Amino acid sequence: MSGKLINIGFGNFISSHRIISVVHPDSAPIKRMIQDAKERGTLIDATLGRKTRSVVIMDSDHVILAPVQPETVSHRITNKEEQLSEG
Repeated sequence: MSGKLINIGFGNFISSHRIISVVHPDSAPIKRMIQDAKERGTLIDATLGRKTRSVVIMDSDHVILAPVQPETVSHRITNKEEQLSEG
């Protein structure tokens, strides 16, 4: 596997090379995307009942609800890439 795993909270990990975008869940288009994914069966809720703070859109057409801010996911991806380039 060429991509690295990124922690999105509560021991849940996603593959960094499969991420298309990480967005806030508040806009109407994103809410529609979440509802569509739920109906298609491609929604993954990784919040463990907590508030959804970010929505991760994957290249596999899966939509993942995460309990951490989009900025946090971005920092974790960036930090992982920096660690790999140093080592």
